[in-house]
Amino acid sequence: MIVVDKVLISDEIAEAQFVCDLNKCKGGCCEEGDAGAPLEDAELDIMVDLFEKVKPYLTPAAIAEIERKGKYVYHREFGWVTPTLGGDNEICVYGSRDEKGIIKCAFEQAYNDGVIGWKKPISCHFFPIIQKTGKRGEYDRMNYEPRPTLCSPACSLGKKLKVPVYKFLKEPIVRKYGEDFYKALEKAATEYYTGKEK
Repeated sequence: MIVVDKVLISDEIAEAQFVCDLNKCKGGCCEEGDAGAPLEDAELDIMVDLFEKVKPYLTPAAIAEIERKGKYVYHREFGWVTPTLGGDNEICVYGSRDEKGIIKCAFEQAYNDGVIGWKKPISCHFFPIIQKTGKRGEYDRMNYEPRPTLCSPACSLGKKLKVPVYKFLKEPIVRKYGEDFYKALEKAATEYYTGKEK
C-alpha cells in the first residue's frame, strides 16, 4: 500500500501496466457494469449546466431516455450514476458508437471540440482505477480494478509498452489531486520498485 496525502493507493497502481486499446475493447467500460458511471455530488450540477451543449452529440434514444429518467439517477448501491439505455450492462446514455463500433462519450467529444471545458465524469476518466472516499471523508482509496476479459488487451498493450497504470492515468490523477500529488505518487512508486528489486 502506498500512502500520499491521506490517499491509500494499491501497490498494483505502481506495479501493473496498462494502456487502453480502444480498437479491441471498443470502449466497453461505457457499457459493461452493474450501473451507469458513478458521479460525484459536484458533478451533478455540471452535467445539468452542460446538457444543452452536449445534446447534439447524443443519440435520439439517449435523449428520450434522459427526458424519461433524468440527467442522472440514484442507485442504492453506487449512489448517483449516469442513466443507461435500458437496464444494467447497457450503454451509458452519454455514449454512442462511431463507425468503427467504438463507444465515444458525448462530454469528451464536446470537450475535444472545444465546446465545453469539462472532459467527463472523474470515475470514467480514472478507469480502471476505482477511486472512493472513506465514509467519514477522512481518506480516499484508489484500487486497480480492470475487467478480466474486457481489459485484457489493455493489460497486454501496457506490458508491451512498459507503461505503469499511474503513468497512463496521469491526467485524471492530476485533475483530481493536483500536480504535487502526482509527483509524490511517482516518487513513491519509484521507491516501491527500488525496494522490490533488493
